[in-house]
Amino acid sequence: MTPLRRTVAGTVGNYLGVVLILVWGLAPFYWMVVTAFRDKDHTFSTNPLPSHLTLENMRDALATDAGNNFLRAIGNSLIVGAATTIIALAVGVFTAYALARVDFRGKGVVTGIILAASMFPGIALVTPLFQLFTNIGWIGTYRALILPNISFVLPLTVYTLTSFFRDLPWRLEEAARVDGASRGQAFRKVILPLASPALFTTAILAFIATWNEFMLAQQLSTPQTEPVTVAIARFSGASAYEFPYAATMAAGALVTVPLVVLVLVLQRRIVSGLTAGGVK
Repeated sequence: MTPLRRTVAGTVGNYLGVVLILVWGLAPFYWMVVTAFRDKDHTFSTNPLPSHLTLENMRDALATDAGNNFLRAIGNSLIVGAATTIIALAVGVFTAYALARVDFRGKGVVTGIILAASMFPGIALVTPLFQLFTNIGWIGTYRALILPNISFVLPLTVYTLTSFFRDLPWRLEEAARVDGASRGQAFRKVILPLASPALFTTAILAFIATWNEFMLAQQLSTPQTEPVTVAIARFSGASAYEFPYAATMAAGALVTVPLVVLVLVLQRRIVSGLTAGGVK
């Protein structure tokens, strides 16, 4: 095979791989959106194209007459996601800076503990957390949802920011120190502005991870504090023998489309933040 043919074959193979990944990842999302706008009488239609379009499913998803309160669940998810992201960033940025810039005894142990925490299975925490929060009266509160989510997203925050801080030029901080800035001033006025792409990326990833959490939220929330994932799971139809597939698809589209649009619009910042510091 000539070099030109190898180049063409490689290019075609790359594009085929990209198309395959897109179809594999976006086909369920596409089918959810199509079903969300399809009449309930044609919910199980196999037509891959949009047909029998209606907004009735959206109205059913937002209605409260069947015991559902989807708008309140969206507000709960926003509160839990924002609080978790802010706290995880506030703690993670200082932890990552210390691991990357400060030499202290036991740094390897601290890094290992953070890694072990990120690998711990979440299902193993359901029973002890439920028992603990029941004993202290936290079941059904935002605190019971925010604290476990912080423990899940904090390792991601620390590792993402540590990689970035470790590869920032030391001379920038040293120059600020020579000019009379303290370590805190150098961190606040020099390091943090340079770390804004990584901070932005970490915030988005932490928020999405919190937004999608279901297992713990199902056990630790009540109808007044449940997030969207739990609210969708407990959607009820007009009767006990009817499952509202169309309304569930509409609710899933309402909470998924904004995240997809957010990632597509901000993909350049996300990619730059993930790859920042990855090359010397």
